[in-house]
Amino acid sequence: MPVVARRVVLPTWAALASAAVAGLLLDAGFPDRGIWPLPFVGVGIILIALIGRGIGGALLVGFVGGGSFYLAHIQWASLFLGPLPMSALVVLQALLFALGCVPIALAYRWVPRVWPDARLLLPLVVAGLWILREALTSSWPYGGFSWGRLAMSQSESPFKELFSWVGISGVSFLMVLLIALVVDPLRQPTPSRLRRGILPVLVVVVLVTVPGWSVPTVGTMRVAAIQGNGPAGYFDDRDPGALLAAQYDATLPVLGQDLDVVLWPEGATDRSPLEDADTAAVFDRISEQAGAPLVGWAITQRGGLTYNTQILWNAGDGAVDLYDKRHPVPFGEYVPDRGFWRPFAPELIDLVQRDYTPGSLDPIFDIDGVPAGVNICFDIADDQVLRDSVLQGAQVIFAASNNADFGRTDQSAQQLAIARIRALELGRTVVNVSTVGLTAIVGPDGRTVAELPWHTPGSIIADVELAQSLTPAALIGRMLEWLLAGLAAGVLLVAAPWRPFATAAHRLGPSVGSSSAV
Repeated sequence: MPVVARRVVLPTWAALASAAVAGLLLDAGFPDRGIWPLPFVGVGIILIALIGRGIGGALLVGFVGGGSFYLAHIQWASLFLGPLPMSALVVLQALLFALGCVPIALAYRWVPRVWPDARLLLPLVVAGLWILREALTSSWPYGGFSWGRLAMSQSESPFKELFSWVGISGVSFLMVLLIALVVDPLRQPTPSRLRRGILPVLVVVVLVTVPGWSVPTVGTMRVAAIQGNGPAGYFDDRDPGALLAAQYDATLPVLGQDLDVVLWPEGATDRSPLEDADTAAVFDRISEQAGAPLVGWAITQRGGLTYNTQILWNAGDGAVDLYDKRHPVPFGEYVPDRGFWRPFAPELIDLVQRDYTPGSLDPIFDIDGVPAGVNICFDIADDQVLRDSVLQGAQVIFAASNNADFGRTDQSAQQLAIARIRALELGRTVVNVSTVGLTAIVGPDGRTVAELPWHTPGSIIADVELAQSLTPAALIGRMLEWLLAGLAAGVLLVAAPWRPFATAAHRLGPSVGSSSAV
């Protein structure tokens, strides 16, 4: 078995302390602070702390760094779930973060031993392993938790134009690649450190000068987005009909104007118009007086199952199309494996009294001949839901959400940042309509067309741009993510210092190291 090089840059105590600080710096790059350079610093510190560490050390560094980050990043979850469930979510995400740090630490030990002259290979592998962890935690367990992916901190940074080319995972990859290039000289100081430091500078210059993919417009749609500011929180005390009344009152000022569609958020009604005649009458009145369809919302019961549903409603015709939320939040909107988890915390599990069923309907509403992509709340963080709508012809995206459970925390701002990234990534206007905010319209270039303040009833009327061509990111989808992650994992396996990989790796090592362009 070959000897594996090991040079620890930071002692254990310093690595753990640095990782705790790094997690806070990483969070500070996201809204509402939004100091976009800080995630680069935070990730750089974590990479430095991982250099030379074994599996145990990498787990410790990753758990401290991941725990520090998620504790700061999703503290808003405690307002809805309470401190205990939020802490459980933080611990789970910290464990997954820690597991993701192990292959990165091993890459720092193994890859240079096999390919010592391939200077760019190690940063590429580190970046690929980082997005491998992001990809896995975005889909597992129970559909994953994609909140807090590194690129989501860059919605308004100089790197934002890259989203239209490579998507969220691609931007995360490029960020870590750049950071790993900067960090690499610390791994093995040499007289050529200054020359090696030029490469990251060149990469930055190239990345910030890449223009966004230009998507031509094919017309406009006049949209009214309504923020009712009703008592829409799960635990809010409210009189029967209070939600619908608040939403209706906020809609009245836009009626009688020349509109193409009226948009209501998730959490806009108390009862379903599919079952309640009074609610159906209000939907009819809105659509008739607006002279346009209403995209409303309700909890619906169909076939013995419960759905979180957007409803396309035309006066006189009723519900002409439905979309059920595809990505309900586990332990928030449903309890997976309820029988297994309930004995551990019956009072907490019983708080979630209904289980939403993941939807399977297509995410497209036809608004008088204009295909509109629809999604509900956490769907916005799911790469596939948004991409599916665009691939199926969506010319604009309607994102409905209910942020009432999270007060004035960072959650609403983080969600709006993701909506902004989707606009850039897919080349579509995104109308983000919320019960209490932040309701906003974001253009395909990422600029804010209009926005309503938090916790204030109001409306936005705007002529939003429509588009139908596809960005490279929309065409490629997750193929780039899995390709980069798979290649990085493959290189790490080949470099592993145990058979059957060791013999092949060391046989290939000298030739690859001497002839590779990297």
